[in-house]
Amino acid sequence: MAGIEGKVVAITGASSGIGEATALLLAGQGASVVLAARRLERLESLVARIGAAGGQATCIRTDVRRREDLAGLVDAACARFGRLDVLVGNAGVMPISPLDELRVEDWDDMIDVNLKGFLYGIAAALPVFRRQGAGHFVNIASTAGLKTVPNQSVYSGTKFAVRAISEGLRQEAGDKLRVTIISPGFVRTGFADNVTSPEIRAQLTAASERFAMAPDAVARAIAYAIEQPDDVDVGEIVVRPTAQA
Repeated sequence: MAGIEGKVVAITGASSGIGEATALLLAGQGASVVLAARRLERLESLVARIGAAGGQATCIRTDVRRREDLAGLVDAACARFGRLDVLVGNAGVMPISPLDELRVEDWDDMIDVNLKGFLYGIAAALPVFRRQGAGHFVNIASTAGLKTVPNQSVYSGTKFAVRAISEGLRQEAGDKLRVTIISPGFVRTGFADNVTSPEIRAQLTAASERFAMAPDAVARAIAYAIEQPDDVDVGEIVVRPTAQA
């Protein structure tokens, strides 16, 4: 992973799951990582772990629902390390439920975090990437952005949108910027804890115990995209458990 060493990588949703696994992997390969999430104490613990292993890391409390927080994340990366090479847009929520339950607050949350938060990241990093003449967006979508199934329609809609906007960004980016979509399947991240529908939460927990893959699998896919030469753009990687339909 020689293409990772020395790069400055900001990661949203870095306090657990895919974000945490990605931070540990990239820092271990010589990247300087800037960690963002709402749970500052978890971020600080992760920074300490990376530092103890000889890596470079810093963190900033970030709520992706606030545009100014994403701007602050990019500013913090540039202030600490002099530039930003990669933004991993990983923050996301998945409080899925049947539409008949009318959990409108959950719908709002998915739109605010998964879609608007993703766009705020682009708004913060794109001008910096343009000034640098280089930069890489790694946007975490989902296999739910490839296929809609019952109970996941709003979540799926946000992830279809992430994929569509990412592809549009890639086409507009020119030959200096890179855009990668990572579409994971079922990952063991504890996201079921935030599902407000008791029935769906129980189903997700049971399915996770049966066949969900570890977050490290997604982290390796992210690292693969980042380590490519600057003139190679990995458009999309789909990674799912072998047992997932």
